[in-house]
Amino acid sequence: MSVAGVPRTEHPTLEAMRMFARSPVAVGGLVLLVAILLVSLVGPLVYVADPFDIVAAPLSPPFSEGALLGSDQQGRDVLTGLIYGGRATLTVGAAAALISVVIGITIGAVAGYFGGTVDEVLMRFTEFFQVLPSLLFAMVLVTLFSPTLATVVLAIGVVSWPGTARLTRAEFLKIKQYDFVAAELAIGARRGRIMWKVILPNALPPLVVSATLAVGAAILFEASLSFLGLGDPNRMSWGLMIGSSRSYMLSSWWAVTFPGLMIFLTVLAVSLIGDGLNDALNPKLRERR
Repeated sequence: MSVAGVPRTEHPTLEAMRMFARSPVAVGGLVLLVAILLVSLVGPLVYVADPFDIVAAPLSPPFSEGALLGSDQQGRDVLTGLIYGGRATLTVGAAAALISVVIGITIGAVAGYFGGTVDEVLMRFTEFFQVLPSLLFAMVLVTLFSPTLATVVLAIGVVSWPGTARLTRAEFLKIKQYDFVAAELAIGARRGRIMWKVILPNALPPLVVSATLAVGAAILFEASLSFLGLGDPNRMSWGLMIGSSRSYMLSSWWAVTFPGLMIFLTVLAVSLIGDGLNDALNPKLRERR
């Protein structure tokens, strides 16, 4: 369709949504993630219970009385733990990814836009964090400030931002050379406006994909800390379920298999969505379809 010989163009957001919807893998990941979110957020409202209550004999197998998916070494219901543990796990994943993205975008944007000495200093600072063993550094932070959900979120966010910072810097270095940025400078636009309202919106596609994948990475990070006994002992999470039952992994497989499966499915769903967003937001990939 066209009006007066002018071809009708589709809004970039609508085009990206259409491309995303055309990917069965991406849509499947979105459906899976929505299902997990519904179970984790709505489940506790429907199925009222305490995940720390003892409901059966320790290490009861699946389909036992009072424990449909079995119980752990303390007699706690695995199914209840899965329903209630999803809240803490997903909260850690989303909040830690948000912290990581905010820090990374801020540092990368400043470094990429100003360049020169500012870029050198910030990139050396980024490299310092990048060469640190992330898991070990997070363990130190959690141990120093006690293992609570808040400290776990902060620890994961603080050690996970260097990749986002480098990606943001690369995008800013590229986009600030474009003519529309030079036009903003010519009319006297302030640096803050150019950085956050002109360059950043055009740099968002790869950053959105990076943020999506950061959620999955943060969930795995939380599971690793909990497996090592550094999770919040007062908040049920899938990682805590695995960590507390790790000594019974071979004899009582259900206590670690079911929470591990939930982590696997969640990270898989996030990864599939990230791949779909990458295809939908990347102009070069859109042109091939």
